[in-house]
Amino acid sequence: MRVKIGKKVKDYRTVWIKGHIVRMIDQTKLPHKFQIYNCPNFEETADAIRNMIVRGAPAIGATAAYGMAQAALEGPEIQFNKYMKKVAETFTKTRPTAYNLFWAISRVYEAMEKGKNVKEKIQLAYEEAKKIADEDVEKCKKIGKYGKRRIKEGYRILTHCNAGALATVDYGTALAPIRFAHYDNKKIFVYVDETRPRCQGSKLTAWELEQEDIPHTIIVDNAAGYYMQNGEIDVCIVGADRVVADGSVANKIGTYEKAVLAKENKIPFYVALPLSTIDLSIKSGNEIPIEERSDEEVTHIWGLSEEGLKKVRIASEGSCANNPAFDVTPAKYIRAYITEKGIISPERFKKLFHVKKKKLKE
Repeated sequence: MRVKIGKKVKDYRTVWIKGHIVRMIDQTKLPHKFQIYNCPNFEETADAIRNMIVRGAPAIGATAAYGMAQAALEGPEIQFNKYMKKVAETFTKTRPTAYNLFWAISRVYEAMEKGKNVKEKIQLAYEEAKKIADEDVEKCKKIGKYGKRRIKEGYRILTHCNAGALATVDYGTALAPIRFAHYDNKKIFVYVDETRPRCQGSKLTAWELEQEDIPHTIIVDNAAGYYMQNGEIDVCIVGADRVVADGSVANKIGTYEKAVLAKENKIPFYVALPLSTIDLSIKSGNEIPIEERSDEEVTHIWGLSEEGLKKVRIASEGSCANNPAFDVTPAKYIRAYITEKGIISPERFKKLFHVKKKKLKE
């Protein structure tokens, strides 16, 4: 992704591995500070996922894959397979909703099983992790190129949460079509939901758009309906943490509200995702596990003060809070899914995936 550092512009991936160290952009410091976070061992890589130093389904998957390779590099030769099974269990317990996490762990584990000895298993794990990350970049490029066709000159686009480069290895899912429309010199404008309680829209999406010089403004979550009702939104594009067999989409809390409002106001609502986010083991949206996070994310807020980043309480001392991290949007509210294989309507999605997964053609 494009990052402005002083007077220079550099390209970064969200996460990568160098030797034994998994490195990533520290998303808890953005937008106020750009900092690289180093994980010297797999436990710290798992903690980085758990604590949302890295977040977004594809980015979580790539990070877990690198963490598996990192663990293999660190692991003992005696009882190596038993050790790697425990490593895999550690990563699966970090975030329950994002399906790419489980998909990536399985891919690395299956790749390792082809090795004849520990040395081969380590090499295969490392190669598979890098392949997952590289593939994610290419998938997001294709999502951008397919998705930009649904963005016309002068469009005003609503996003929710962060489904940009920071949520993937590069380019993003929901932000990829916006990026590529901008690269085509289309005049577009983006409304960025702040996305409480962690404010990934106002902190991360707005920061990414600023890096690309894409015109945008931040709005409070509850203002989206106002702008739709007044004819100021032409299209909504969001990402996904998990899509299941009936086409239901688990995404950041508040996505369902935006989808219902878009339907009511006759605004097309698109979900952008790589096919690796589809979990066919779950048949309907009401079976998706929803992560419940700390109430402190709601009762407190982070901000920049003269002393640096600071957390302050905004709720009364005697009040607690519920904090589901995701909600589920049924397929009936979705105009289409933007994938690396093309744009798929909900009707075609059900034909392709409801019974069994079939290979898609370009």
